[in-house]
Amino acid sequence: MDVLIRRLVHVLAILGTLYHLYLVVHPHTPLSSLRVSILDLTQVQRATHVCLIALLGYWVCVYRLKSRSFWGALPLLVMTGLLTFEFLRLDVPVFMKAMACAVWALTMLSVTIPQMGTASNVICGLLSLFPFLYLVVTYEKLIYRAIMPEPWDLMMSLSEILLVLGVIFRLSGPIMPTLVMIFVLYNIYGHHIPGVFANPGFSVDMLLGKLYCETEAGIFGSITGVSLKYLIYFTTLGAVVTQMGFGKIIANIALLLVGRSPASPGRASSVMAVLMGMFSGSGAADTQFVATLTKPLYDQVRYNRLVAAGVIATVGSIAYITPPVMGSISFIMVELLSIPYSMIIVMATGPMLLYLAGIMLYNELYVLREGLPHLEVATTTTWAYFRRYSYVFVPILVIIALIYRGISINLTVSVAIGLFLLFAYADRSVRPPVAKVWEALEEGIVSLLPIASAVIAANMIMSMMVLSGLASKFSIVMLKISGSSMLFATLFTGVFSLILGMGVPPIATYVLTSALTAPTIQKLAMMSGIPEGPALLATHMFLFYFAVLAEVTPPVALSAYAASAVMGTDPIKTGVFAARVALPKYFIGLTFILSFSGTALLIVPVTETLSGFEAFRMIALRYLASIAAVLFLNVGVVGYLFRRLSQVERWIAGVCGLLLFYPHFGLNAVTGALALLVCVKAWMSRHKGAEARVPA
Repeated sequence: MDVLIRRLVHVLAILGTLYHLYLVVHPHTPLSSLRVSILDLTQVQRATHVCLIALLGYWVCVYRLKSRSFWGALPLLVMTGLLTFEFLRLDVPVFMKAMACAVWALTMLSVTIPQMGTASNVICGLLSLFPFLYLVVTYEKLIYRAIMPEPWDLMMSLSEILLVLGVIFRLSGPIMPTLVMIFVLYNIYGHHIPGVFANPGFSVDMLLGKLYCETEAGIFGSITGVSLKYLIYFTTLGAVVTQMGFGKIIANIALLLVGRSPASPGRASSVMAVLMGMFSGSGAADTQFVATLTKPLYDQVRYNRLVAAGVIATVGSIAYITPPVMGSISFIMVELLSIPYSMIIVMATGPMLLYLAGIMLYNELYVLREGLPHLEVATTTTWAYFRRYSYVFVPILVIIALIYRGISINLTVSVAIGLFLLFAYADRSVRPPVAKVWEALEEGIVSLLPIASAVIAANMIMSMMVLSGLASKFSIVMLKISGSSMLFATLFTGVFSLILGMGVPPIATYVLTSALTAPTIQKLAMMSGIPEGPALLATHMFLFYFAVLAEVTPPVALSAYAASAVMGTDPIKTGVFAARVALPKYFIGLTFILSFSGTALLIVPVTETLSGFEAFRMIALRYLASIAAVLFLNVGVVGYLFRRLSQVERWIAGVCGLLLFYPHFGLNAVTGALALLVCVKAWMSRHKGAEARVPA
């Protein structure tokens, strides 16, 4: 059975990726005149995408089955059981009620019973076809009866919801689907909640109709469309780069660029993470790639194993904010804010460079403090090698050029995929077997499964929040908690985002925090003097940035777990060290929302509001202060600047670093001068010490 399912997954995954690639060129083919629903209707395209994710997700779990704890799954079992019970109370035929119970048992209960695992996954995969086929056949009628759905509409809606939650449960664990059910049940039983969070309570048939039948309100909404329109193309691009063998070439180029100093392992990790981040946009995958290649280097220079794992975990997460290929959050921002992707690239570049600077400065200071030995690497990689393989960066340049020309993202990335395939087979030293192409196409959609399922769940959560008006209620409470203070509101939101990120992927963290806190943050930002447009952009970039930070923040940090698996360290301790490495990363995101001058880190809000020298001056001063802040906060954490610092000097440097982050010119000037005094004192004392050691 496992072998058969594996072969079916291989074929279906290749066909699924080819289907998405074909959608790019379909409008320009003769088939477009036939008006085939799965090729021409947005809603049916999204339903096809969801069906593929569910079918492949269930069948992949047949041979990658993860056992789930009964007690961890219990809240989800109870909540989905409640939804099924509410369905049983509807006026539908008895056989449909029996079908509902069977679907609930197969999707939820079977995960906690190992004996049912394989059979239930195979059956659930097949069952996922029925809601899809029903929607394809009845689509035109279905959208007109979303408010008053018929019994079969309700049955298919419940089945689709349970099947989607079931596949998320299997791929990512119970937390994400449990969150979805909390919001669904909140809409059903909200009238029992006292106080400001009460809602009128909605009937189950109405909720089922909206989630399944409405074009933008439920499972097949615009956030799900992000996975269809963008993410599948970037995961395919990453798979092609890996399977064609370009990953090793990129790693060799990174090693060539960093030299053989004691800091080279950390430098190599940083360069590799940035170069791979340009293609993948996946934090955990990049972390594992970097850790595997650089572990021997860290061992050779006797780097502390936990510090090394912390550095790797931190650089791995940079993929989410590395242009031009960033994580899924950036594409949701495109949809929610209706702005060009090129604008997000510009806004993300500055924070990414400061994040990278924080990692590299920590690495340099740590190596100097510990006096680690030089790296000795027997490598044949030379600058001739770089010139020979520099063409690997051509597709990235093409992506950037086409994006700025306004070409659609999916077409742009499809062109880059084609270029990589062309280069791979044109270069005899690279040319892989043809089977590698099929493996890349399979991996393109299989690697998307956990991400896409989380995106679908996020769409359901967003729909439920909009329906209940929860966002406005949360805003009222948040204003009271923060006392209408911008600083307290941002600190509250940042901590809330980090806590939320312990259990859900960054994309879900962003969707939840943007729905619940963005209106309040934007309102307070405008009250603090930021114009409306820049306030909107800065708010969402702030939420984007903190959603990414959850990847490396303990106790649950996917990048830290990926690094610890390779480095052989404790994942919790690795998370702690990852949080310490480049500590400035937690303050970079706060600066571009506290005042208008702070938004200069994002460049776009300032250039769209001011012009000429005034915009340049504000941006330059903000970056100057931020670079100094990154340096001195790392000096305080590591305790080294030309020499080992005393505790008092470390505290002064660290506090000055924190204050330099605050976007206020006068405060920055004073604290910068104080930090400079610490710097001069450390340099002079080291110079005197060196003179004292010279024999007369």
